[in-house]
Amino acid sequence: MSDAAPDIAEGPGKGMAAFRYTDFRNYFGARSLSRFAFEMQATAVGWQVYNLTGNALDLGLIGLVQFLPFMVLFPLAGLAADRFRRARVIAGCISGQVICSLSLMALTFTGNINFPIIMVILGVAGFLRSFQLPAEQAIIPLLIDRKDFANASAWTTTGNHLARVGGPGLAGVLLIVGEQVVYSTVVAIMVVALTLALLIKANTQIVSRERITFTSVFAGMKFIFNRQLILGMITLDLFAVLLASATALLPIFAKDILEVGPAGYGFLRASMTVGSFSGSLLFTQFPVYRRAGHLLFGGMAIYGFATIVFALSRDYWLSCGALILLGFTDSVSIFIRNNVIGLVTPDEMRGRVNAVNSVFIGASNQMGEFQSGVMATLLGVVPAVVVGGIGTICVVALSAMIFPVLRRLDSLDPDDLIRRYQ
Repeated sequence: MSDAAPDIAEGPGKGMAAFRYTDFRNYFGARSLSRFAFEMQATAVGWQVYNLTGNALDLGLIGLVQFLPFMVLFPLAGLAADRFRRARVIAGCISGQVICSLSLMALTFTGNINFPIIMVILGVAGFLRSFQLPAEQAIIPLLIDRKDFANASAWTTTGNHLARVGGPGLAGVLLIVGEQVVYSTVVAIMVVALTLALLIKANTQIVSRERITFTSVFAGMKFIFNRQLILGMITLDLFAVLLASATALLPIFAKDILEVGPAGYGFLRASMTVGSFSGSLLFTQFPVYRRAGHLLFGGMAIYGFATIVFALSRDYWLSCGALILLGFTDSVSIFIRNNVIGLVTPDEMRGRVNAVNSVFIGASNQMGEFQSGVMATLLGVVPAVVVGGIGTICVVALSAMIFPVLRRLDSLDPDDLIRRYQ
């Protein structure tokens, strides 16, 4: 727990418990703002690339180039989060992303931007985020008391989703003026995030002193594979979201199918996160403590159904509604997975375990975008998304059979999870 909580005796009610801790407030601001800037940048890049090339596959490559560093570097990223102060790792990674955003801004202003250059810059940013994300997840238990972990986790997710709502929405409006305005705003927000990251003073981390060997580097993967609960949870999310990913194709839906223009594209992209934000905000006040397994499977099945509805819709508001439902059901999976991983994993291994988890998340999101681009090229945009939604429903059914421990998961009480699964 962080020692920077002088106001712990006073403060908000139970639903705001995590904000009693100074370190968590700084962390929440740094992470939320950096994600806000990232989402703004991703929205601008998608629109810019489609205007430059007009190729659906190139939109998929945006996801691929950002995911590859996760796949290659996750063992080192996890080890770094366990062997160095996580707050410093986070600040260093945000510093590098400021430089990447400055590069996009400068090249767009001068008119020297092109698709290969964008891919290089996104690749560097992906390298930095591959180290940032495990450290961000692993540091949360150090910032608060264990009894407030669920609240901190829910608020962290809420901040991410708020950023994913506001970022694309603001970027969509600013795109009317030009991509360079979006990138300039991203730089300013990133600088503020960096300042807050530098203020985090958590110093209770159990730093791993293991000798660096193949076994210690891949200890996080071994830990996950020895715990069917965690393995089943992240595997379900990997394949379900990978198959049902349609976010990379949103520029095509906005421009060619729904015909709503850049502002409509920005809000369409934000709609899924409106649902995610609503769900995670609900969990800050009413956390899930019972029937977690049933909620997990039910939510992911609805996720697949909502994907099919979105693909077939020709009405803008129905499409937004389907994306909101997608986001809300996804928030159930996120809340349950974050609580299980954060509480069951020992502190000295949290970086490596969260690095593996980041690969699964990255695969489901970034590889999902690449898969969508390939399938859209082969089958057409609408059929590709419909097939993905059907595939997600099938994955849910198979996971329920392969991982019975998920079906039996009930309580998310911290003491109960640690006693039964650590």
